Amino acid sequence: MIYSSEQFLKIVNDYLEQLPYERQPQSLYTPIQYVLSIGGKRIRPILMLLAYNLYKDDPEQIMPVATAIETYHNYTLLHDDLMDHADVRRGQPTVHKKWDENTAILSGDSMLVMAYERLAKCPADKLKPILDLFTETALEIGEGQQYDMDFEHRTDVREEEYIEMIRLKTSVLLACALKIGALLADAPTADCDNLYVFGEKIGLAFQLQDDYLDVYGDPKVFGKAIGGDILCNKKTYMLINAYLRADEKDRQELDRWINAENPDPQQKIAAVTAIYNRLGIDRLAEDLISNYFEESKKYLEALSVSPSRKQQIIAYTEVLMKRKF
Repeated sequence: MIYSSEQFLKIVNDYLEQLPYERQPQSLYTPIQYVLSIGGKRIRPILMLLAYNLYKDDPEQIMPVATAIETYHNYTLLHDDLMDHADVRRGQPTVHKKWDENTAILSGDSMLVMAYERLAKCPADKLKPILDLFTETALEIGEGQQYDMDFEHRTDVREEEYIEMIRLKTSVLLACALKIGALLADAPTADCDNLYVFGEKIGLAFQLQDDYLDVYGDPKVFGKAIGGDILCNKKTYMLINAYLRADEKDRQELDRWINAENPDPQQKIAAVTAIYNRLGIDRLAEDLISNYFEESKKYLEALSVSPSRKQQIIAYTEVLMKRKF
């Protein structure tokens, strides 16, 4: 049976909902249940299941591994929200706001361990390659997060540095999910590698889209406040290219807002967004998002499965690229 992404979303949510949390103290595990229950697009487990379903018809067999990836992803969000001082995630209070910062750190750490516990439920003959891939991915994500934080203190970040940072911070986990799905399905090595690169390309498009939506999205749809990257002076694709394309006047205005102490948040967001608009940064970002998405398609085309089996994964990635949240 070929499953749709909508069917996989329900399967993942149902599986997460019935997972037991029998260990104590509940004050450690309740925030974990909260984080995994407040929604989310479940992109990574869905991609893993779609990749597996390209080759095999029993994706329910890999649910522990699929939810391991989702558990790990939410662990990174828990800590990201704390580092970014974010108050809202998916329209709900973040863990450090609902509980406190120490709880966010400790519950997040426990989620990382739980991710490995769930990953280890894969077939014994697949355990080493999957653990090796996942561990390398987790290290790369930490490296990407550190680069992201380092960039906050630099004014000379180059576009290629930023692309590598988001590849590490975002793309490699999508790529990992897809390749693990293929490995579990005994896919040919070339297909596993092509799915990995496909994941990298759509991951780059997805993160660039996130940067774009942080400025131009609808907060009611996006699930969090717009302009957070601007307020935190994050060196996004948008800001880097604004500096590259700004004349002296716009550069001075950007510097003034970047260096302002305790600026009015809405004024800063409006002023920086106006500079982006004048410089055409919105169109520049849209074009690059589209380019990465188009690049990704050739790696799906190279897979050794029939076009009919690819339809669901193609449809899902097209939906991702048209998202507004």
